[in-house]
Amino acid sequence: MRDRRAVRIPAPAGRAQFDGDAPVVAVVGGGIAGLAAATLLAERGARVVVCEREKYLGGRVGGWSTRLADGSEATMTRGFHAFFRQYYNLRALLKRADPAGRALTPLPDYPLQHASGHRDSFAGLPTAVPWNALSFLRSSPTFRWRDLPDVNARAALSLLDVSVPRVYEELDGIDAATYLERIRFPKAAHALAFEVFSRSFFAHPGQMSAAELAVMFHIYFLGSSEGLLFDVAADPFPHGLWEPLGRHLASLGATLCTGVEVRAVRPGEHRRFSVMIGDGAIEADAVVLAADVPGLRAVVGASPTLGDAGWRQRVGELRTAPRFLVSRYWLDRPVDADRPGFLGTGGHDLLDNISVLDHYEHEARAWAARTGGSVVELHGYALPSDVDEADARARLWQQLTEVYPETKRAGVVDERHELREDCPLFPAGGYARRPGVRTPDDFLVVAGDLVRIDLPVALMERAATTGFAAANRLLSRWGIAGTELWTVPREGRVPLLRGAARRWRTL
Repeated sequence: MRDRRAVRIPAPAGRAQFDGDAPVVAVVGGGIAGLAAATLLAERGARVVVCEREKYLGGRVGGWSTRLADGSEATMTRGFHAFFRQYYNLRALLKRADPAGRALTPLPDYPLQHASGHRDSFAGLPTAVPWNALSFLRSSPTFRWRDLPDVNARAALSLLDVSVPRVYEELDGIDAATYLERIRFPKAAHALAFEVFSRSFFAHPGQMSAAELAVMFHIYFLGSSEGLLFDVAADPFPHGLWEPLGRHLASLGATLCTGVEVRAVRPGEHRRFSVMIGDGAIEADAVVLAADVPGLRAVVGASPTLGDAGWRQRVGELRTAPRFLVSRYWLDRPVDADRPGFLGTGGHDLLDNISVLDHYEHEARAWAARTGGSVVELHGYALPSDVDEADARARLWQQLTEVYPETKRAGVVDERHELREDCPLFPAGGYARRPGVRTPDDFLVVAGDLVRIDLPVALMERAATTGFAAANRLLSRWGIAGTELWTVPREGRVPLLRGAARRWRTL
């Protein structure tokens, strides 16, 4: 943790461990949120049962084995994930199974490239605000000084005065596209610096809250001194992250049930809840609902006694972001050696980023060394509703050959494609009705990246943070100590700039 202004949220006080007969806690979902909750509860001595629908842990950051056409065993996942240095709570979770920190490896840069030819880099920038922004302006071909007079200073300065949760009161009522129009940044800057951020939420700016965009910009650039560079998994997610964490959980006495789908949660006969799985049930004293949006809606919809009618209605209103496609290709020749491990793109039809896995992941690197090829992954977020999967695959491949022309000559040894539609959508005006960790039942909690929590966290870090917060909530009901949480500063770092932004708003 390098940021001296990171905010510590103290752990709830209480006894160190359960004494005597510990409660049974059912955790519905074995993704990041569920694993965070399960880990803390098991460390305090609760009898934890994790129920995961897939046959692997990790949820949307999980992975599974597949056999390629050349006979090789490979690990397929749902795509690239960036482990930013601001992810304090996620890293605290991973440290349980990886105390030496070998599971993650840094990428030297996070380049963004526009179809117009503009390319921005975040390598070598100062970490302190406002020097990072000024340095970026000085070196960026996209943000040009001569464009600044056209920027709406009043709207832009609001990015320097982000305060959580106040920003949701101010900006949640409009969508990110409208907000970007108000700011009047150069068009290429829209595509690179802001649309890339919004599409990281798997949604077009017109479909997501401006508050979420502002919070993301605060987390990754203006509110934190950690910078925009990040780490990636050195091994496929199951091998480097979740299988070791699963072993850690098992050593604590937790029961991990994969390939098990929870149908409903009903009143229990001997304990508070009965978690219905297959033809059986798990009796539990408390339940953590850590499923994705479709899974949470399904469980709550089939559980008429959970919470109250208003809470169940809010869960039912949750929406998923548009479909996205991940296409991974095992090619018979390498891409150019200077291609970055990750490239964010703008203005390239459906293509949002390109990953060259053999430039950072051990398994892919070994395959490339053995065959003389390369492993390339393409992401297309927020696919238009009138684009089918075959068309999306073809267009992503075409864009790859334009951005990396050497791939035009490559033969495809094998390929895998993942078309999904299960990430949460954060539409304008949705924050107030988004379910939080707490529910009307003191022994039922919710965790995940879909969950409202009044802290500046996002994506995987929101999942880990709400998972720990859900466990803290249950532990406090039993008088057991929880764990501390950390976030980037909850408001803009520079008082002078915050003051300027507030004065502009009152003019």
